[in-house]
Parts: sequence; structure tokens; C-alpha cells
Amino acid sequence: MKAESVVMGIVNVTPDSFSNDGLYGSSEAAIAQGLQQFSQGAAIVDVGGESTRPGALSVPLDEELRRVVDVVAGLAPHGRVSIDTTKEQVAVAAAEAGACILNDVSANLCEVAAQLGMTWIAVHRQGTAATMQDNPTYGDVVVEVAEFLVGALQRGVVAGVKEVWVDPGIGFGKTTAHNLELLANVRGLSELGAPLVVGASRKRFIGELHARSDAIANMDANDLGVQVPADDRLEGSLAVATWAFSEGASVVRTHDVAFTVDALRVVGGKEAVTI
Repeated sequence: MKAESVVMGIVNVTPDSFSNDGLYGSSEAAIAQGLQQFSQGAAIVDVGGESTRPGALSVPLDEELRRVVDVVAGLAPHGRVSIDTTKEQVAVAAAEAGACILNDVSANLCEVAAQLGMTWIAVHRQGTAATMQDNPTYGDVVVEVAEFLVGALQRGVVAGVKEVWVDPGIGFGKTTAHNLELLANVRGLSELGAPLVVGASRKRFIGELHARSDAIANMDANDLGVQVPADDRLEGSLAVATWAFSEGASVVRTHDVAFTVDALRVVGGKEAVTI
């Protein structure tokens, strides 16, 4: 299986997005953002109505449907739309509105994706959004995540999913050290038999790495624990995206589509955004 596109834009229709880009309460603004991302080179726009940030609580079904269905319907005529949800009913409604990809951080909806004829993205996450960063622990994070993704791929194939993509879940129940180990092994993860999705854009560990870099530059060790704000993590996000792409990832998920498309074209040539 081969992913057709590598740049996935993000539209968060939530009031509590960790990345400071939520568009809660305005379907029109969310549609406009998604259309802008398509115009900037995103081949997929991922719409989500429930935050998956650390500590986030579940959103009632009716509210999540209200947030995302009109946005999906507004974007689907213009390009490929992914729905970021863990709820079967939301996946069904989004598919009816035109979504063709199910981005599933629970990795439990393979049968739903098969029934709907959607591409299924199986994401690794240790714990739930509310608990995943309490104390993430692994014997060998790369081995355990790889085994999970292979298992998800097999489950998807058995369920009849037309296309399975896998995502190691950067930041989902992982420390900064875990995230860096997974990124160092993107090449191996990209060879598990399914297109690999990497979504690291603006995540906490990038803020930590920025803070360390700033502290070293300023020779101030007291700044090592300071977080760089989520909307000031562009350089790190681009570095991870280009690294992941160069190491074999098929899809990179990003808040900053235009910058990411340009960066990938530098490392991959003119056709970097369509493989």
C-alpha cells in the first residue's frame, strides 16, 4: 500500500487545542482555514472536534457532531478530508459528509473504517488523553510501538479496510526521550508494511527542545525547563517533518502547511508533496 500524499493539514474545531489554533464555534472560519491549507499544498485536511491533547476530557457525541459535520461537508468538494475521531457515530456522519480517511487515535475503529470504505489511520497511544502523560513507561518504546502498529495493520487487513496507514503517536503517552527514540527510528517504522504517518507539529517535546536550545544559546541553565509556547515551535516542527519525510514517512501532519510544503520540496524536489 502506498500513500498518495504527504502533507496533511490540521483543522481543530475545538476551544482547547494545545496548539492555540482552535476554531470553536465557527464552521465558516474552520472551512476557510481548511480551504487555505488546500491552496497551500495540503493534499489532506484533518478535521477534529475533540482535543487529543494531554489531559483532555471526552466531548459529548452531539457536540462533536455539531462541531465537525458541516466543516467536513464544506471541505470535501475541494480535496481529501480526514476525520480525527474515536467515535463510530462521528466517523459515520463524517463519511456521509464526504470524509474518506478515519484518523483513529484509539486504533479501535478498523471495522468501522472497513464498513465505510475509508482509509484507516491506526495511531499508537498509551492510555487515554486524560491519563497518557501521567507516567508513560516502556521497556523498549520502538519495539513496543512497532509491534502495536504491525498488530493494528493485521487487524485492519482482516477487517477488510481498503488501506491502512500507521502512526507511532508522537506525544501520545510518550516522554521527550521516547519521542526522540521513535523519530530516530522512522526508517524502520516506515518499513512495517503500511504507509507511515508522523504528526509531531507544535508538540510539547518540540517546545522543550526549543527551550533547551534557547538556554544553551543564552548560557542560562535555569531556562532549561521553560516551555516555548505552542505557536512558537515552527523551526522544530519543520525539522521533524523534513527528517521524517527523508527517512521514509509517507504522510506528515502539520499545523503550518505552507512552510512544511516548502521545506519538503527543498529536501525532496518539486514533487515532494505527491508520492
